[in-house]
Amino acid sequence: MDKKDNNTLSQGIFKNPSKDIPAGIVVFLVALPLCLGIALASGAPLISGLISGMIGGLVIGLLSRSHTSVSGPAASLSAVVLVAIQLLGSFQVFLLALMIGGLIQIALGFLKAGAIADYIPTNIIKGLLAAIGLILVFSQLPYAVGVEIDDSRLLDYSKDTFAGFEERVLMVVSSIAPGALVLSIISLGIMIFWDKTPLKRLKLFPPSLFVVILGVALNQLFKVFVPELFLEGVHLVNIPEVSQFSSLFTFPDFAAISNGKVWTYAFTIAIIGSIATLLNLEATDNLDPHKRRSPPNQELVAQGVGNTLTGLLGGIPITSVIVRSSVNIEAGAESKLSTLIHGFLLTISVLFLSNIINLIPLASLASILLLVGYKLTSFHMIRQMYHKGWPQFLPFAVTIIGILLTDVLLGVLIGSAISVFFLLRSNFHNPYFIETTNPTNKKKTIRLELSNEVSFLNKPAIKRTLWNLPKGSKVIVDASFSSYIEPDIIEIFKDYKQTFAVENNIDFSILGMGENLSSKKKIILDRKDTQDRTDLNSPQKILNFLEEGNKRYTDGDLVSRRYQNKKLKDFIKVDPLAVMVNCIDMREPLNMLMNTGIGDLIPLKVAGNLLDRHLIESIEISCRKQKARLILIMGNTSNKLILSSLKKILENPDSCSPILVPAINEKFFKPEQLTKANLEEWSERLMAWNLEFSKNLILSQNQYLNHEISLGKIGLCTAIFDRKSGKIEFSPLHISEKVTNNNP
Repeated sequence: MDKKDNNTLSQGIFKNPSKDIPAGIVVFLVALPLCLGIALASGAPLISGLISGMIGGLVIGLLSRSHTSVSGPAASLSAVVLVAIQLLGSFQVFLLALMIGGLIQIALGFLKAGAIADYIPTNIIKGLLAAIGLILVFSQLPYAVGVEIDDSRLLDYSKDTFAGFEERVLMVVSSIAPGALVLSIISLGIMIFWDKTPLKRLKLFPPSLFVVILGVALNQLFKVFVPELFLEGVHLVNIPEVSQFSSLFTFPDFAAISNGKVWTYAFTIAIIGSIATLLNLEATDNLDPHKRRSPPNQELVAQGVGNTLTGLLGGIPITSVIVRSSVNIEAGAESKLSTLIHGFLLTISVLFLSNIINLIPLASLASILLLVGYKLTSFHMIRQMYHKGWPQFLPFAVTIIGILLTDVLLGVLIGSAISVFFLLRSNFHNPYFIETTNPTNKKKTIRLELSNEVSFLNKPAIKRTLWNLPKGSKVIVDASFSSYIEPDIIEIFKDYKQTFAVENNIDFSILGMGENLSSKKKIILDRKDTQDRTDLNSPQKILNFLEEGNKRYTDGDLVSRRYQNKKLKDFIKVDPLAVMVNCIDMREPLNMLMNTGIGDLIPLKVAGNLLDRHLIESIEISCRKQKARLILIMGNTSNKLILSSLKKILENPDSCSPILVPAINEKFFKPEQLTKANLEEWSERLMAWNLEFSKNLILSQNQYLNHEISLGKIGLCTAIFDRKSGKIEFSPLHISEKVTNNNP
C-alpha cells in the first residue's frame, strides 16, 4: 500500500469519529461477555476469549477492508474447539492446530477462494440473519429478566411428568430478578422511543451506549434506595483480573507438529472458519445502510493473520461475527474505526478496568441484543420472503430452522441444499422453449428451441415431451442457441429420430447440428440449415432468400439466424442485404417475417409508404455507402392510417390527408367515388398504388439508383404483407427499359 492509499485509508477511518467512537464502545460492551461465554463453551481458559477479541478488533480490524464487520471468537467453532482440545490432549497442542489453520486461511485468500461468497443466495443470507436474531432473543431473555440459568434445579429433568414441568416453570418465574426486569423495560423503552424524545439530541451517545451507562447508574441507586432491586453476582459482567501482563498468554506446543490430528483440525478450523466468515461478511454487507461491498479474499487473509496470531498467543478461533457486526451497524458505525476502538477497549479493560466493567448489569446488555434480534427477525422481512414464492421462502425457512436445531454452518448448508434443489428443478423444467403452429392444410408443427446449455438434468423433461408429441406431427428441435449439449441428450435425439419418430409418422429434424447429430461437446452449427451469405451476391438471390424466409415463417419452420448475437459488432460489419421501406402502421418484426439475421435489413418507415426526396436520399446512402443490394417497398393489408384518412373524407369531404394527395393529383382516386361500402376496397387499392408511386419516384428522382438498377447491381421491387396469413407477396424485380433494350 503506497502513501496515497494510506492517506485515503486514514481519511476514511477518521471521517465520522462522532459516530464510530460511541459505536465502538457499544460493541465493546456487547463483545466482552460474548468473548467470555464462547471461551467457556469451548472448554478453553476464559482469558483466551478476551485475547481473541483483542486480536479480532485490533489486528483483523486493521487488516480488513470491511467498513462494519467485527471479528472475534466464533460460536460456530466452539463445538470443534471443545472436541479438539479433548482429542489433542492439551490446549497448547490445539493452539498449534489453530496457528496452522490461520496460515491455511491466508493461502485460501491468496488463491481467491473468497469468490464462494458470491454464490450464496440472498434468501440464505436473510435466513441466517433471521436465525441469528431468534437466537439472540432466546438467549438473552433469561438475562433480561434476571433468571439464573445455571441453577441446577432448572436443569433437573428426572421428573418427566407435567407436574415436574409445572414445577420448573414456577421455579423460573420465582427466580426472576425484579431489578433486571425493571432495567430491561426501561432500556427497551428508551431505545424504541429514542427518536421521539429530546434524548435524540445527544449526538455523541447512541441509545445503546446510553442505556448501558444508565443501567450502571440505576443499579447503584437501587443499592442505596431500593435494595430489593439491586443486582449483583451472576447478574453483572464478570471478567477475570490480570495480575501480570505475561500471564495473559499461552504458547503452542510445536513438538506436536508431526501429529496428524493437528493437521486434520487445522484444515477443519480453516475451512469452517472461512465459510463462516464469508457468510457473516455477506450478511454484514447486506445490513450496511450504504450497501458497501467488502473484498472477501482480503478478508480471508486478514482472518488468517488473526488466527495465526491468536494461535501463537493463546486464543481461540476468530471469524467475522454477525452479532457484533449487526450491533456495530445498529449503533451507527460508519467505518472500521469502531472495530479498532472496540479492540482497544477490550485490551484496556483486561489490563486496567476490570473493576469498572464488572459493574455493568447483564440486563442492560441483553436489552440491546433483544432489540437487535427483533430487527434481524422482523415480521416485515418474513412476509416479504413469503410473497416471493416457495422457491425463495422455503430455503429461507429451512435455513432458520436448521440453524436453530443444529449450528450456523450446518443450517446454512441445509438451506443451500434446498435452494439448489429448486434451482435444479427450475432447470429440469426449462431446458427449451416450445412453440406450436398449425399451418393451413399442413402438419401440426412443434418447434423446440433448446437453451444455451442442456445437461443430463434435462433428460427427463426432454424425453417426456418428445414421447408425448402427437403422431403425424412435424417436430423441429432448434439447437442453434446451444453452446453445450450433453452427449446423453444427443443419444436421445438419435433414438427418437431412428425409431419412435419413424414408427409414429413424425417428421423429425434438428437444426444447428449436422445430419448425423455430432456428439461433440461444442456444437458446430450446421450452415446447411441456413443460407450461406456468400451466396447472396445478387439482388435476385437476396429476393429469393427473403421469399424463402417468409415461407419458413408461414410454415412454422423458422431457422434461428442469430448465430453470432454475442458478437454484434462483427454482425454490423457485414454488409446488409436490403433496405426496407414500410408504413409506420406496420409493427410486425421484419426479421421474423422473413427469417433474416441481425443487421440483414435496414428499415425505413414512412406514413402510407409514400417516399419523398429526403427518404430517397437515405435509400441511396443505404445502397451506396452500406452496400445494400435490394430496395424493397412493402405495404400491408388492413392499413389503419389509410383507412382512417378515407373515413375522414366521408365525414368531411373538404378534409384531405397528405397520404391521399398523390393519388388524387394523379387522378387515380376521386373523393366522390368513396362510399361506406367500398371503404376497405379503396384502402387496399391506395396502399398498392402508393407502392408503385414510390417505386417510380426512386427511378425518376435519383440518378445513381436509376443507373445501378438499370445495370442490375441493385434490385427494386414491391411487396404486400397479408396480416391474416402472414404471407408476403413479392413482385418481380424491376427491369428498366435500358436493360431490356440491351438484352433483347
